Amino acid sequence: MKDHIKRALISVFDKRGIEKLAKSLHELEYEIVSSSGTAQYLKDQGIPVKEIADLSGYPHILGGRVKTLHPSVLGGILARRDFQMDLADVEKWGIPLIDIVVCNLYPFEEVAKKRSGLGDLIENIDIGGVTLIRAAAKNYRYVTIVTDPDDYEGITEELKTLGNVTIETRQRLALKAFARTATYDSIIHSVLKDALAEEESFPKAFPIALTKAMDMKYGENPHQTAALYEDPIKETPFKQLGGGALSYNNILDADGAVKGIKLLSDSIGCVIIKHTTPCGMAIGESLISAYRGALASDPVSAYGGIIGFTREVDEEAALEVSTKFYEIIVAPSFAPKALEVFRQKKPNLRLLAFDVRNIDDFRIAKTAFGFLAQEDTLPPEPDFDGGEWIGEKRPDLKLDALVAWKAAALAKSNAIALAKDGATIAIASGFTSRVDAVKWAIEHAGEKVRGSVMASDGFFPFSDSVEAAAKAGIALILQPGGSKRDEEVKKACIERGVPMLLTKARAFRH
Repeated sequence: MKDHIKRALISVFDKRGIEKLAKSLHELEYEIVSSSGTAQYLKDQGIPVKEIADLSGYPHILGGRVKTLHPSVLGGILARRDFQMDLADVEKWGIPLIDIVVCNLYPFEEVAKKRSGLGDLIENIDIGGVTLIRAAAKNYRYVTIVTDPDDYEGITEELKTLGNVTIETRQRLALKAFARTATYDSIIHSVLKDALAEEESFPKAFPIALTKAMDMKYGENPHQTAALYEDPIKETPFKQLGGGALSYNNILDADGAVKGIKLLSDSIGCVIIKHTTPCGMAIGESLISAYRGALASDPVSAYGGIIGFTREVDEEAALEVSTKFYEIIVAPSFAPKALEVFRQKKPNLRLLAFDVRNIDDFRIAKTAFGFLAQEDTLPPEPDFDGGEWIGEKRPDLKLDALVAWKAAALAKSNAIALAKDGATIAIASGFTSRVDAVKWAIEHAGEKVRGSVMASDGFFPFSDSVEAAAKAGIALILQPGGSKRDEEVKKACIERGVPMLLTKARAFRH
């Protein structure tokens, strides 16, 4: 192959740092070829530039929709320098070889974040840029592809010190480029799916766009590494206002707190999470009363837990919470005086402001068998007026019943929650036996159990749970029903004088 001019193609929407890179390439005797907007920008900076139209011999058409899609451009990128057939075509057609491609894409993500109309979305789908990136990444053995301004300095340094970009760097940048185009296409699919009102929840193919938000302090255990990824179209759903770095477990537990806040959002409420499951939940006239009610449910387990509040944290609540050790507090907001209390008394306590309106109802989990996707919605609240009652109706216990039901729905199965005076007094979760969960909850509640409400996230398979509840003095039972022994369970309630409301919907959470 004859010696060829060193050539760099630059086509960027985000012009951050491009002037410095282009000047360095010019000083290193690279011929710079650019598309119209980038070319004019570089010319304005006094950098010699050739237009792509000069390279291809073909003008831009369709109002600029087609600029770089030409054999003279793509051939110069894709030609294999040690493949005789490719070199013969390069010679025959006078194709100028391109050694470096610097390219980033139309800001489809930013346009989507602005809730722009369909027309604007369509016009901001990059075609030529994606093609240039994929072509250069495919031919990384000979061509350097640069898609991120943060890589400009490293590329320049290698060119100055080594005279070329190393194969290791070209490989890394190629993988980064493919990740960029894959993410870009996934974002387009996600946004247009909504814009075009595609209603299929579980399509045959499900591309997911994720970008790294932060590295975690560590994973589930200190020897494990972890990171948090977010949907690039959505705003970061939380803001950390205090405390140290977040770990993998912190995020999992905070997720449980956020779910609890959403369940209690119509009340002044508090939920305390330990190992992703609630150990206390309560509503009250104030945050401090709700906190005290939730804490009393299981003060031992609450140590080192995560607190979720449904309202802005005030100074009074901050002072009370600061007397004990917790990992995180999650709330819609924090009053300035509350922040000052935490900074003085608990500087390491992680404070997360989270708006529960940012929660969607779709969940994906990876398993050894593949990815599971589901709509993560709770069934309707128990119907106290039109629901199926067994025995005496107890509308006077509605408040406690709702607290118990919400706690059971948030806890891990088999879950049993007992509530009294607007607060849980026991939450049994993770049991493999329903009746064992009932017995543990009753034992944990102690003397408070009499007159309380019991809620179960799943049906009672036998009447033994009813018998245990009756013996303990439970005033009302809520359970979904659906067992083949439902009639036996109903009969046990009537015989023992324990009212029961069938919720008709299971609320399992594994």
